Amino acid sequence: MAAEAPSANLSPAVAETHSGVVFFYGECAYKLKKPLDLGFLDFRSRETRRAVCHREVELNRRLAPDVYLGVADVLDSSGELCEHMVVMRRMPDDRRLSKLVAAGVDVRSQLDALARLLVGFHATAARGPRIDTAAGVDAVARRWAANTAELQRFAGRFVPADAIATVDALAARYLEGRRGLFEGRVAEGRACDGHGDLLADDIFCLDDGPRVLDCLEFDDDLRFGDVLADVAFLAMDLERLGRGDLAEEFLASYRDEARDSWPASLAHHHIAYRAQVRAKVAAIRAAQQAESGAVGEGHAAEQAVALLDLARRHLEEGRVRLIVVGGLPGTGKSTLAAGLGQALGAVVLRSDVLRKELAGLEPERGAAAAFGEGIYSADSTAATYRELLTRAQTLLGLGQTAVLDASWTDATQRNAARTTASAAAADLVELCCVSPVPVTVERIRQRAQRGDDASDADEQVASALAQIADPWPEATRIDTDAEPSKVLHAAMRAIGSPTQGARR
Repeated sequence: MAAEAPSANLSPAVAETHSGVVFFYGECAYKLKKPLDLGFLDFRSRETRRAVCHREVELNRRLAPDVYLGVADVLDSSGELCEHMVVMRRMPDDRRLSKLVAAGVDVRSQLDALARLLVGFHATAARGPRIDTAAGVDAVARRWAANTAELQRFAGRFVPADAIATVDALAARYLEGRRGLFEGRVAEGRACDGHGDLLADDIFCLDDGPRVLDCLEFDDDLRFGDVLADVAFLAMDLERLGRGDLAEEFLASYRDEARDSWPASLAHHHIAYRAQVRAKVAAIRAAQQAESGAVGEGHAAEQAVALLDLARRHLEEGRVRLIVVGGLPGTGKSTLAAGLGQALGAVVLRSDVLRKELAGLEPERGAAAAFGEGIYSADSTAATYRELLTRAQTLLGLGQTAVLDASWTDATQRNAARTTASAAAADLVELCCVSPVPVTVERIRQRAQRGDDASDADEQVASALAQIADPWPEATRIDTDAEPSKVLHAAMRAIGSPTQGARR
């Protein structure tokens, strides 16, 4: 596959990054590594720079074989070897993805082509025990901690110290309870030797397909990981460019092409990690500019702050929650729970359905009995709540927010829910639905007339439950005697979550 010719403008140019300098001359680009130590990379030795140049060519030929031409030696004026550089075919700058996005060009078809390219790349990429380990929760936690430590060097100067701490705490809390999720992804074969630095600046949308350049070459472990973590880098960068819609569509295109699935919380987590990485890079750039007296330090520092805030927002959206929705029969808790499930992309578990499942009954099959008898006995009720929380614990460990729809009139059951949330490092939200008695009575009657609901509770059951219900001061009361949309809005406000939490 031959590379597209560069654009007509072949004027000499220079581009500088935190770790290298690229010289553009004619139809080629020449990339030199800076002889410096940034902590996470050390290029001070010429031999190291030579090895890294060869490694860069080898790795990038996986996605752009016709772009990376080789490594050239640089001689000084006396003919002595003094440096090494990567030689590349010059790409047309006007076809850079970042420029196309900034110009408002419709790049959806190019992103779909890129998703297909990356799915094929990931399918054939190297795999193995070391790569699996790098995709595990412990390795991910270490990378977060390392980035946090590097960012703290710039705390109070280029990035706020409290922002660094907030992001670090949110990331650690997510990882604390999600070991099963990460292990499951590895078991599915979703870990591979990826690109590691998928940025819109380094992607070129050519007529014969995309070219993806500049993978992370200096540390294999930073390139190893979940395929979602790899593509999340570009999703983060598209959002940074103001096109969150393209980020969502790109991830969806990749997911469908790869026949993959993931909880929204995991996508948020990986996007946040990539934003933290770029915040660190921007802070390093700001420090370099400050030391050299170059113009632009303020812009780099602003980028660092904005990227760290982007990380925080995604970690907030990706919080895993156990949402307990309770109340007496007829108070609208099932309607609210269903609405929350849709708005948050959460899994709704309903005690009325689960109770009948445990009894071997279809949900709509009537099983009415006197209060405390039949499938509504104390033992049956206790078994139902145990199973409800067992299933919720599994969901939370897999990164899914769970909405538990039940009466929750017993304080012991609510304490068990709190224990479940704590064990899974999930946020507990307790909502108690209330409405005037005439409204609940009418709802119960209409439900009985329809005969299409899992609940068998009648007015007598509702009255009996009201007599024995334990006080629930920890819950936020949600008045359901209003339009469902207004009730949902009030509940979302109590949860502290925007309605777009189901994205990605």
